[in-house]
Amino acid sequence: MMKIQPQVDNFDMDIVRMSQIPSIDHILEVICNSTGMGFATIARVTKDRWVAFAVNDKINFGLRVGGELKVETTLCHEVMNAKETIAIDYFDLDANYSNHHTPKLYGLQSYISIPIILKNGEFFGTLCAIDPKPALVNNKKTINMFRLFAELIAFHLDSITVLDETEAKLVEEQKIAEIREQFIAMLGHDLRNPVHAISSAVQLQLRSTLDERNMKLAKVIQDSCNRTRGLIDNILDFASGRLGGGIQLNYDNSEALEDTLNQVITELQIAYPNITIHTDFNLTVEVKIDNKRIAQLFSNLLGNAITHGKSASPIVVRASTAAGKFELCVINKGKKITDEAMKHMFKPFSRGKVHQGQEGLGLGLFIANEIAKAHKGEMFVESSHQDTCFKLKVPA
Repeated sequence: MMKIQPQVDNFDMDIVRMSQIPSIDHILEVICNSTGMGFATIARVTKDRWVAFAVNDKINFGLRVGGELKVETTLCHEVMNAKETIAIDYFDLDANYSNHHTPKLYGLQSYISIPIILKNGEFFGTLCAIDPKPALVNNKKTINMFRLFAELIAFHLDSITVLDETEAKLVEEQKIAEIREQFIAMLGHDLRNPVHAISSAVQLQLRSTLDERNMKLAKVIQDSCNRTRGLIDNILDFASGRLGGGIQLNYDNSEALEDTLNQVITELQIAYPNITIHTDFNLTVEVKIDNKRIAQLFSNLLGNAITHGKSASPIVVRASTAAGKFELCVINKGKKITDEAMKHMFKPFSRGKVHQGQEGLGLGLFIANEIAKAHKGEMFVESSHQDTCFKLKVPA
């Protein structure tokens, strides 16, 4: 539940907020008609100021919205201090207020004022009515009506405050998100050059004569560079999609789809030699897809299966084309994905619970889903206690 912030004495803003409550004029009209009193108002009251926020004046009292009275000349400051109702039918006959300065100063005979208390317990002001003639207001029926209206006004004021705070937070979060995504995009671009330099240096080392220990170290660095390249590509695709560029497709494919998929498998098997991957390809029909993007999607799905599946169990990859449609399925043995993780599976930076060696940015499945959407396709995931299947479906 959102916490309502304490009121700040910004009277102009509060007047605007009051004007946003559609029933205010009707409330004041009902008060005047039901009591027979000629002036009703909603006043913002503090220890220093009394300001009219809404007015119904049938007796030419002369006070308009935004008009002020000296707070010490009113009875509202007593209502504020005690947070209690004051209701007087006839000042001249009232034992407590017959000699009070307020009715003498403003020529009043009847008066009622109800405190408006916000949800956080803060005193906002008063709902009050006055008249130069006596009126029957000091009774349960009238006081309950005023209290009901005061509670309704307080409810609307609280709702407007919450709405304003929510909108302000939303604007702030949008600005932060835009700055973050711009930073991610710049970071991805800036990382490419040093990674490329490291990769080039390692490739030169691998072509030279190295002992067994240094050869292993060089291959570790090369594998890390390849993984870092993949992370950078995901970062740039994420930033492009979030900043309005979207995932760009190129249907000019230089290699057959099956060759492209096999290349992804080969690269990952080099990086993870202990993993067994079984394939079932039926790609005899040509389909309109971006092979490189599908390879990127497939690499993310296969990498996810390697990371989270049982290493001793083979990963099964199925791909087929028929009637212009393309389907790709990656199945791994492992623990069932929780229902909570399922809800956020394709959201950015959502990795669920990760263990040592499974760290990443949480962008792989998000990028895969974005690539699927760019092809007008969909990503699906099914998970049981036996296995998990990620499936891509691209329509004709």
